[in-house]
Amino acid sequence: METRDRKGNGMASMLEQVSNDFAAAVERIGPAVVRVEGRRRFPATGVIWSSEGVIVTAHHVVKRDEGISVGLADGRTANAALVGRDPSTDLAVLRAEAGDLAPASWAGDAALKVGQLALAVGRPGEALQASLGVITALEGVWRSPAGGSIERYVQADVTMYPGFSGGPLLGATGDMIGLNTSALLRGVSLTIPAQTVRRVVEALLAHGRVRRGYLGIGSQPVRLPDALASELGQETGLLLVSVEPDSPAGRAGLLLGDTIVALAGERVRHLDDLQAILSGDRVGQTVTVRIVRGGQAQEREVTIGERA
Repeated sequence: METRDRKGNGMASMLEQVSNDFAAAVERIGPAVVRVEGRRRFPATGVIWSSEGVIVTAHHVVKRDEGISVGLADGRTANAALVGRDPSTDLAVLRAEAGDLAPASWAGDAALKVGQLALAVGRPGEALQASLGVITALEGVWRSPAGGSIERYVQADVTMYPGFSGGPLLGATGDMIGLNTSALLRGVSLTIPAQTVRRVVEALLAHGRVRRGYLGIGSQPVRLPDALASELGQETGLLLVSVEPDSPAGRAGLLLGDTIVALAGERVRHLDDLQAILSGDRVGQTVTVRIVRGGQAQEREVTIGERA
């Protein structure tokens, strides 16, 4: 009986310690979590990026470009301006008229495992709120339905209460994994990992937008003839169904009916392959595009433009 009591007391003590650790993690992140007033009647959450007032939140909770305000942890309210937004990753950057703020520490997701505990934190009102769950799915690089490149798919079964979008997801150690969103994938609450948040925030701060490459084509995947597929080492390519006049593709001499099989030395089998190659750092670069025309593989030089 005494042994059982000791075991029971030990378990209670362990649970109490875990509970206290999570409460401490919420308390630590609290100064960096703000309320975002960017839409009518429905406040959301944001995270302080820098002490100079830069705040990152979810794109879909910022319905207007002006008249935005943020509620800080100390009870102050500050006006904020929209720096830029990227709908494809559901991220937006604001700059609040406030200084000497406490930025969050972004730990990353390298040590994440399915089944680990996770904690979503939000500030849809004046006080912090939290929701506990586990990491339910982890995958590699994926592309959102809006075309955004996400460095890692992270899904947790935390309850996303109203106003939690734009808030942080904490790991079991209290480290900040990324930013929560309920709008990136329909019916699923996801976390935008720290690596993606950092890349997009830096682009928005530098350019006000995320730069994306542009060829000026419409395309669809097609199966290559067996002999050509064997020669090229791939079964599919992208058939050009439209080429915009005076576009990078048009100036490079690409024609309706050509099939792109490689760009910048990388194989193009599907539209996702092409979108991945047309990253912002490719804008302005002249690269080789390999096409199939009349059953023969040919190469052209194309200078990648920037999508408006």
